[in-house]
Amino acid sequence: MPYLCKRTHKVKEDMFIVIVCMLLGIAAGYALRGKPVRFMPQLIITLIWLLLFLLGLEVGGNQQVVKQSGKIILQAFVIATAGTLGSVVAAKFLWKAIVKSDKKNKSNPINQQINESTN
Repeated sequence: MPYLCKRTHKVKEDMFIVIVCMLLGIAAGYALRGKPVRFMPQLIITLIWLLLFLLGLEVGGNQQVVKQSGKIILQAFVIATAGTLGSVVAAKFLWKAIVKSDKKNKSNPINQQINESTN
């Protein structure tokens, strides 16, 4: 039982660090909002590549994940496909609803913008 308490304390400590880092980032962004930060996009891309590499290193070192990689890849494919198809279907229904409301109300500014962008 003491192990669980120590782990809970560690999780709270880690979450505190995450929140403090986020607040520091917000403060820095607020302070630099009028100034151009030219190196930021390249820094972000570099950090993303580094994080992906470290994630791959961690996954490659985990024997259970490597053994079940086929199952994990299939599950990821099914979830991604279902999410994409769901988004397409929802967009189609939304588009039909917008077009239907456009026919009912031509004076709506949003509908006028849609008509202008499609013409």
